[in-house]
Order: sequence, then C-alpha cells, then structure tokens
Amino acid sequence: MSVSHRVGSDHQLARLLQIGIVLEEVVEARAHHHYQSLDADRTLDPEIEALLADAAEESATHRERLEAVIADLDAESIPFEDIETLVEAQYAQTKPDDFDGVLYDQLCNEETAYKFYDDLVSAIEASDARFSVDRDRLLDVLRSIREEEADGVEEVTKIMEKRD
Repeated sequence: MSVSHRVGSDHQLARLLQIGIVLEEVVEARAHHHYQSLDADRTLDPEIEALLADAAEESATHRERLEAVIADLDAESIPFEDIETLVEAQYAQTKPDDFDGVLYDQLCNEETAYKFYDDLVSAIEASDARFSVDRDRLLDVLRSIREEEADGVEEVTKIMEKRD
C-alpha cells in the first residue's frame, strides 16, 4: 500500500497506521541491535548511547500513540505478518550492518520514519474521506510524530557533524 495516494477509508488508514507501528518496531530493534553491538565491543560512546536509548524510547511512545488511534477506528486490524512484509519490502530493505557506522544507520532510520509520516499527513490532508476518528486529533498525532522524527534527523546530523 502506497502512502502517496489519498487515504479514503478507515480500513486504509488502519493499515497505514499499522505500517507506522511496524516501522517504529524496526527503528527500535535496530537501535537495540546497535546498542548491543557497541556494548559487546566495549566502545560505548555516551552521546551515541543516549541517542540510541532516546530513539528506542521515542519509537515505543510513537507505537502507543498510533495504537490508540487504531483502537478508535472502525476497522479490523490486518495480521501482523502482512504488515511486517509490507514494511520489509518498502521501508526496511537494508540491515543494520549495511551502513558504515551506527550514526549513518540511525540517520537512515530517522529519515525513513520522517518521510513515511510526512507522506501520510499529506495523503490524509488531500483526502476528503470521513474517518471514525476525529480528523484534527489524527493529524495532530501524526504531525507531532513527524516533528519528533525531524528532530531526530537533526540530532543525528549534529552529532555526525561534530565528529567530522
């Protein structure tokens, strides 16, 4: 399912929000993977350690917020396996070790999440569909998450610039 089209039903919206949840799980898992690999190497940098911890915590919060919106929708949820396959195909084509360094991977994760939420907000704004959840509340939640992802991109970029 592409986010580039208008969102026309509760079912489509639920599916897209579930994609957001799985995307957040991917971000959290990758942050955890990097934290574990750095810990195993005994090369924990306090700034990177804090970045990864914040990313994992933020992803968990985003999932909770998305789950709350889905719970209020008048739509059946899609099996997790179907959503996971969609996320893997479209948003998680690389593995944590495909990048030259933790910061590059984290930047990719933050940018991917930002782009997803930006596209989703645009698709909802372009739609004249009526949803079973309050449209303003929905957009407030998604815009807030998008802004937090943009802040994450900025934070990673600043750390990378300091290290050049």
